[in-house]
Amino acid sequence: MDEEQQQRETVAGTVDYRRRPAIRSKHGRWVSAWFLIWVEIAESIAFNGISGNLMIYLTDKLGESTSSAATNINAWKGVGFILPIFGATIADAWVGKYYTIVVSCIIYILGLALLTFSTAIPSLSKGGSHELTLQKAVFFSALYLVAIGRGGRGPCVQAFGADQFDGDHAREKKAKSSFFNWWNFGTSVGALLGLVVLSYIEDNLSWGLGFGIPFIIMVFGSLLFLLGTITYRFPIKVETESPFRRIGRVFGRAAKNRNLDLPYPAQQGRQQLRQLRFLDKALLVRDGDVAACNEGEVEEAKAVLRLLPIWAMSFVLAIVFAQSGTLYIKQGNTMDRSIGKLKVPAAALQGVMAVTMLIIVPIYDKLCVPAIRRLTGKPNGITTLQRIGVGLFITIMTMAVSAIVEAKRLQIAVRHGLIDLPDATVPMSIWWLLPQFVLFGFTVLFALVGLQEFFYDQVPGELHSVGLAVTSTIQGLGFFLCSFLVSFVTKASTIGGRESWISDNINRSHLDYFYWLLAGITTVDLVIFIYFANSYKYYKRQGSAETE
Repeated sequence: MDEEQQQRETVAGTVDYRRRPAIRSKHGRWVSAWFLIWVEIAESIAFNGISGNLMIYLTDKLGESTSSAATNINAWKGVGFILPIFGATIADAWVGKYYTIVVSCIIYILGLALLTFSTAIPSLSKGGSHELTLQKAVFFSALYLVAIGRGGRGPCVQAFGADQFDGDHAREKKAKSSFFNWWNFGTSVGALLGLVVLSYIEDNLSWGLGFGIPFIIMVFGSLLFLLGTITYRFPIKVETESPFRRIGRVFGRAAKNRNLDLPYPAQQGRQQLRQLRFLDKALLVRDGDVAACNEGEVEEAKAVLRLLPIWAMSFVLAIVFAQSGTLYIKQGNTMDRSIGKLKVPAAALQGVMAVTMLIIVPIYDKLCVPAIRRLTGKPNGITTLQRIGVGLFITIMTMAVSAIVEAKRLQIAVRHGLIDLPDATVPMSIWWLLPQFVLFGFTVLFALVGLQEFFYDQVPGELHSVGLAVTSTIQGLGFFLCSFLVSFVTKASTIGGRESWISDNINRSHLDYFYWLLAGITTVDLVIFIYFANSYKYYKRQGSAETE
């Protein structure tokens, strides 16, 4: 390749691993993206292999109550999904995505090693009274090491994958949108393998083996990430000033100038200047003051502030989603899980979500999006906010179906005299839970993928990792809110001496009432979300695929 042709092939704003200009034909695009998707598959196997059956491990092996186990799982997941905001901030502001991923993978692997060791403590112990306490201490320490490792690598791997596509190149811009769909397709493959295969191993062979295999897989995934180094595009930090400092300066100057009047009325100026006008005061200069913020910096700060209502209205998705790994599993464990002589682990049913994703992602990406694109003229068929709204509506349907199925399970338990026999098998097939897991798969495709693409696209360019981490905080705070809601409902429903909606005896519980409550909360949330989505003004920057 001669020098002139190489210059034409250079991807602006990126370099290779040797800090040379990245060449379009050699670096990035799908070759690099698939390295990162495979890494995500490995992590998804590891994480789901641990978390999928955690409810059973905590209640059956560590002796925790149903509500306590659900609270602990949601708290752990909450921490794991909130920490990415810190990992992403470190990556975007200081050390970069690549090195953040490397360090996080090491912490993740150490956590998995300690988790595997914790299962051996009972056999190594001499049977002292502190055996279970020691095992719990090591186990939860390992779990939170995994959460820290996952928090650092999660949004960075995904954002680094999206960075392999040039947002200013027409073909690569379309590929970037497709990348988010295939990323979640890969995540679903990993989830399916982790939930089905590893849950079976944990139920029927050994918990130590079930936790040890994720350790091996995570080591393999980390080595695969390093192997792809020579193909990656590394974004160059264009701005010398931290975007956090720029945005903070806008808010600070607007607060300082809060008593000054703007020189134009609300109806004048460009459309974006008519929203959040109090921040426009950052454009004003006091006598003897330093230079004001510029219009681009103010619009950047407004873009971040406009995200807050969408962020807050998405918590309900995580609250509902938490049920798939806690109460659904407890329900499934009481039902008929037999297929011939094979007994299906209740946790394996979460793999139905993954199978649903495996089927519908290619159909949506290759058939639905092009067809809708021809009707709407939008690059992605529908806007990301419309996609999230569809996901919220499906979530309402999911909770309604869950409530109906649980009511039927309770009726059968009463009919067969099993109301006080929580360990007995209710003569109702576990496959009755199938529809709600399928609906959850559609929720992931529309709501979760939509949130990922929305926050990646709508933050300032240097904050892509933070944008994806914001999606993760939705899940994290949602899990914490779910822990609070479970505790509140458990106590509130016992007022007057009644049986708790969420008791240790699941046959005396009323999970159907709890699911109807979630359906009602989600309905209210959807109405408020539609209001904010209709008034949202998309942040337009160079390379942004989104339009109003």
